[in-house]
Amino acid sequence: MALKQVSSNKCFEGFQKVFEHDSAELKCKMKFGIYLPPKAETRKCPVLYWLSGLTCTEQNFITKAGFHQAAAEHGLIVVAPDTSPRGCNIEGEDESWDFGTGAGFYVDATEDPWKTNYRMYSYINDELPKLINANFPTDPERMSVFGHSMGGHGALILALKNPGKYKSVSAFAPICNPIQCQWGKKALGGYLGSDVSKWEAYDATQLVKSYPESNLDILIDQGKDDQFLSAGQLLPDNFIAACTERKIPVVFRLQQAGYDHSYFFIATFINDHIKHHAKYLNA
Repeated sequence: MALKQVSSNKCFEGFQKVFEHDSAELKCKMKFGIYLPPKAETRKCPVLYWLSGLTCTEQNFITKAGFHQAAAEHGLIVVAPDTSPRGCNIEGEDESWDFGTGAGFYVDATEDPWKTNYRMYSYINDELPKLINANFPTDPERMSVFGHSMGGHGALILALKNPGKYKSVSAFAPICNPIQCQWGKKALGGYLGSDVSKWEAYDATQLVKSYPESNLDILIDQGKDDQFLSAGQLLPDNFIAACTERKIPVVFRLQQAGYDHSYFFIATFINDHIKHHAKYLNA
């Protein structure tokens, strides 16, 4: 599959690049950011996938999070894909900020008119890793995933739906129980239809209840003054309770007053997350 380089910038002796490709899964052109640390010039490196939140593209994380120095030091390739298909000319795809363009929710849609293109789960879990492993100096056996908000939801469900595939998982302010919040009800209802039992396959709080192992160490950071926490969109308490019941290790850090849902919050604690993943990736 042909890759077209869109940009390349040297950063902490590595390179932050952006590529474009034709996605067979999504049937449109997609972009992703990839940071290649200096160690990638001489050896195969583990890969850490970042999933962004509502309204984001591949640009938000690579320009705002400040992860490059830590990724360079630990020798991690970091891949940041887009959050949804783009330019599919689906009626209604640009009508709201929390559904359609920029809001793929990391599910495989089953409802018209979304099911042809909106297959972000399979894109992130299958197509993109194959593309990355075929074109860059990766160690396919060492991969992890993390994300923010909608992307935190995506990271958690990917890890929980694929035991052993991802060596570690972490999230900033994830949507933990989408079948119980307005964002989730809108997205899952639109993409998957009215049968709520189908939604449960993409809900971290539901998935952890049947997770077959207890060796997944989860790190979650949440800002105390996150406006979406107080609005009931994130529901971390439900997820923590389910993890506790199943004896799944989860470190939940409620960061002090003033920290919100923004990339300023992410940038403050990003190094902790890079270190968390490096520990499990043996980087």
